[in-house]
Amino acid sequence: MRISETKLNRAGFLSLVLALLLILSACGAPQTESINDDETPLAQYEAARTVEFQDSVFNKDKAEVKNDAYIDISNASKGYAAVSAKSEKRLKLQVVFGETKYNYDIPNDGTPSIIPLQFGNGKYKLRVMRNTTDKKYTEINSVTVDAVMDNEFTAFVRPNIYVNYKQTSACIKKAGDIAVKAKDDLAVISGVYDYVTKNVKYDKEKAASVKSGYVPDPDETMSTGKGICFDYASLAASMLRSQGIPVKLIFGYVAPNNLYHAWNMFYTEKTGWVTVKFEAKGEQWTRMDLTFSAGGASANFVGDGTNYSDLYFY
Repeated sequence: MRISETKLNRAGFLSLVLALLLILSACGAPQTESINDDETPLAQYEAARTVEFQDSVFNKDKAEVKNDAYIDISNASKGYAAVSAKSEKRLKLQVVFGETKYNYDIPNDGTPSIIPLQFGNGKYKLRVMRNTTDKKYTEINSVTVDAVMDNEFTAFVRPNIYVNYKQTSACIKKAGDIAVKAKDDLAVISGVYDYVTKNVKYDKEKAASVKSGYVPDPDETMSTGKGICFDYASLAASMLRSQGIPVKLIFGYVAPNNLYHAWNMFYTEKTGWVTVKFEAKGEQWTRMDLTFSAGGASANFVGDGTNYSDLYFY
């Protein structure tokens, strides 16, 4: 999967800053709520924001195995499957859902990968594919599961191959520090957004050299303080999912330059905050583009979301 990025310019940055200031100071839409620890007991927020960490695991003893390839569908109701395989050749995992096919590069050393079942209820076919010659692959194991999800959000509140975190991850600890001071989900979203945009810089050198198959490490993004769109989206999704907030990581195209890009969408049942002209409205998925917000893209890329075309989501 090739990832390309736009060149950010100073004029665009100033335009975006001015637009954001106008939005935050003068817009009639709901604003991010500031919280004063001196006025509101911290214990109240701790009680309100306590959430159970929802993990993703590989159960080797429950997996279907063939040709040294293990496919575990024991947690399909939770919105994910897991795969582990060994081979001297490159490996891919293909997920087939109706007419839709998603392909993932997976390690060939037996390291487990968590694969989302993001399309909801229905029949999924998972195929472990081994490289033969050039770009050709052959199936070495496959499993079909008719999944019935626990709920429509279960795939989007857990770690997966592209939103890869653990309960002990540094980025999850930071998310907890933010959440403990927040009175509701919207305040957590606002806090994470503010943290990522202020602490992660756009890495132009990485964008120019990144290769197909790249998988982000949210903790590395946080520790280095730089990344590309994929890194931004993975870090934000990891932090918010760990707090029980459903988040999608999305790949697609952004007009007017047909830029291939990654961003997030989050879900909230409450109305609330506005950021860079993307408004969180009640009971619907809402876009959140941290890369453009943090880097200061051209004003052509800031709008009401109609210039975004979703292609893949995880």
